[in-house]
Amino acid sequence: MKIVVIGGTGLIGSKTIKILQERGHEAIAASPNSGVNTVTGEGLAAVLAGADVVIDVANSPSFADADVLAFFTASGRNLLKAETEAGVKHHIALSVVGTDLLAESGYFRGKIAQEKLIKEGKVPYTIVHSTQFFEFLGGIAQSGADGNTVRLSPALVQPISSDDVALAMADYATAAPVNGTVEIAGPEAFPLSGLVQQYLVSIGDTRKVEADAGARYFGALLGERTLVPAGKARLGTATIRNWLQKK
Repeated sequence: MKIVVIGGTGLIGSKTIKILQERGHEAIAASPNSGVNTVTGEGLAAVLAGADVVIDVANSPSFADADVLAFFTASGRNLLKAETEAGVKHHIALSVVGTDLLAESGYFRGKIAQEKLIKEGKVPYTIVHSTQFFEFLGGIAQSGADGNTVRLSPALVQPISSDDVALAMADYATAAPVNGTVEIAGPEAFPLSGLVQQYLVSIGDTRKVEADAGARYFGALLGERTLVPAGKARLGTATIRNWLQKK
């Protein structure tokens, strides 16, 4: 099976490609570095020729509100058009648990727009809503930093390892399209503020995390369960303890 991974040189993409290749599939990384640009459309027709499945794990290079919306809108339109013309049978996109509840955030407005294009398109699809990756805990800490204090919501989060995300993406790539959304998450839920404090302690960062229900998550106010699966989710196996021990 020929599977093209958009954003295939990034954290999730590169791990997904490795799994697919080990399973005997023709998995190809497509990114601007390989001459494929979904925003401009450059290289799409060539790389999608003969492709059975496309996995989209690309992310906006800029997190500015307008840039994110422009990226996901242009990329989504160009990619889906090229897939339709190439006869791609399954489009799989990686998104975020709680996206529909986070429209206050410019980033998540971009993801909402991306998902809308997929749902209205002609290509059979699976949208994978993932909880936050362990690897992004440092970025979350930085987002709430205020001097020696980090202010974060105590809302629940159920973080997942990038290895478990990649495994899920590879499995969905060889399954039938669900024409809907599936959820994946880690095995344990924690208050976001407490989880980040645990992470900072583990890396020797002396900053203190203050739980603040009014603290915004990349611009959005969180409910207690915004960042955890709403229904039955596929659970990864790696725990935060396992992951921290390997750092």
